[in-house]
Amino acid sequence: MDTDDLATALASTTVVLFDFDGPICDVFAGRPADQVARDLTELATESNPELEGKLSGIDDPLEVLRLTHEACDTAGLTIERALTTAEVEAVGVAGDPVTGAVASLKAVRASGRGAAVVSNNSAEAVKAFLDRHGLSEHVLTVVGRPEGHPELMKPNPHSLIAAAERLDVDVSLCALIGDSLTDIQAAHAIGSTAIGFANKPHKRQLFVEAGAEAVTDSMQAIAQAISPQPRT
Repeated sequence: MDTDDLATALASTTVVLFDFDGPICDVFAGRPADQVARDLTELATESNPELEGKLSGIDDPLEVLRLTHEACDTAGLTIERALTTAEVEAVGVAGDPVTGAVASLKAVRASGRGAAVVSNNSAEAVKAFLDRHGLSEHVLTVVGRPEGHPELMKPNPHSLIAAAERLDVDVSLCALIGDSLTDIQAAHAIGSTAIGFANKPHKRQLFVEAGAEAVTDSMQAIAQAISPQPRT
C-alpha cells in the first residue's frame, strides 16, 4: 500500500521538501508549456539566429533556457527573465492547487515538521502561487532556480542543499516529493529520502527502478501518511 510505504519513508524526516510543478501546481495548465517554449525560442533566435537549429521542436521551456544559456550567457539571461515572467503569468491562470497538495502542506505543519519548496521554476512564480492561494504560511522557505545558473537545476541537488541550510537541518533528515526522475536523482545524490509522485501512469515504474523510497499517485495519500493517526 502506498500509505504504508509513505509513512515509513517519512518516519525519520524533520523537513519535507516539495517540488512545485506537479506536486503543488500544474504550472502550465492554463498557458501550455509548448507555447511558452516556442515563444522563448523565437525570442532567443531573434538575436541569435544560430540557435534556431538547436532549439527547433523543443517543447520544454526549461530546456530552451538550458540550451540557450549553454550557447550564450547573455542570451540565456534574457530568456531566463522572459521565462520568469511567463511562469508568473502561468501560475496566475493555472487554477487550484493539485488535489491533496494543500492537505499535505497543512499535514506537514501540523505534524511539527517543516515544509519547503525546491523548484526548477522561478522562486517568484512559486511565491506568487502560494500567496494567491493562501499557502505561504505553511512553507518555511522557497528555493527556485538560481539566476544565471541553469546547470544547478535538478537533478543537481543545489536547491535541496540550499533549503536544508536555510532550515538548519541535515539533508539526511529531508524527504523530497517530486514528479520527475530528476527529483529522485537530486534527493539520492545527497542522501535525502525520495518520494515519487506518479501523476502519470508510466512514472511509477521509472521511480521504482530509480530506487525511490516510496511512490504514490496521490498527494492526498501523502497527507494521510503525514498526519498523526488516532490511537485506538
